[in-house]
Amino acid sequence: MLITSKYKIAKRLGASVFEKTQSQKFAIAAERTAKNKKTRGRGPTEFGKQLLEKQKVRLTYGITERQFANYVKEAMSAKGANPAERLHCLLELRLDNVIYRLGLAPTRRAARQMVSHGHITVDGVKTTIPSRRVHIGDVIAVRDGSKGATVFANFAEKFAERPLLSWLTWDAQSMKGGVTAAPTTQTADAAGDLVSVISFYSR
Repeated sequence: MLITSKYKIAKRLGASVFEKTQSQKFAIAAERTAKNKKTRGRGPTEFGKQLLEKQKVRLTYGITERQFANYVKEAMSAKGANPAERLHCLLELRLDNVIYRLGLAPTRRAARQMVSHGHITVDGVKTTIPSRRVHIGDVIAVRDGSKGATVFANFAEKFAERPLLSWLTWDAQSMKGGVTAAPTTQTADAAGDLVSVISFYSR
């Protein structure tokens, strides 16, 4: 997905949308912009707030409008489930996101490239589909032929410095792990107000 103006978008949606905008310089510029907005007219409508939250979540995970709408539709149709929690779970269980959460890649964008280039296997089979859904019990690993790649250099040391989320497991030496439980908004920070996102699509 091509993003042409990350700084402009991040000023509207928040620095968390893109990794490159998470800096002190950007924070100062965004704060100045926010102050200027307060002096001009009315604030955003409820619909406007919901739209912003939808865009924030979608761009944080780096997926297209159609993909995101399909996730929301599935979350809203799940029987006996909280739609916002279900949406969060669906997004978190994307393979590229799991790779990012495991610390194999510094960003979700880098995780997508890692999967697309064939470095990752699921249950022993190489996959190149970043959007693939990971299930509890699936074995995720770095392909044997990729373990010596530059992108994985000194991974064991880097992994030791990063806390692992409670719903994931990983062995830095064998470079193998997986998902042990369904992620929730308590075990993995939500990218935005998912209730507002569901409300936006419920109109």
